[in-house]
Amino acid sequence: MSAHVHNISDAEFDAKVLKSETPVVVDFWAPWCGPCKLVAPVLEELAAESTNVEFVKLDIDANPITASKLGILSIPTVTLFADGEVRETVVGAKPGKHFRERFADYL
Repeated sequence: MSAHVHNISDAEFDAKVLKSETPVVVDFWAPWCGPCKLVAPVLEELAAESTNVEFVKLDIDANPITASKLGILSIPTVTLFADGEVRETVVGAKPGKHFRERFADYL
């Protein structure tokens, strides 16, 4: 994994996502999730291209509190937060074009 998408924990979620001054895309994933492995390089590419948005990953197995609070039931779930609120959510492995379209207002 490159330096573009950073791993965060439940303990860091409020500070790094909800209180961030810039929009943040959160990849809710787990190591055993095959589709999650397909989404990771797509998000790395978007992160490398974007200067306006932070990209982070949260392993829901190691950090179940945040996923539970947000009602994340399926992974991968990729959610864009801005001003502490959910603005866009993509569930499932989708092509890069899909993420670019959904997050276009922020990228």
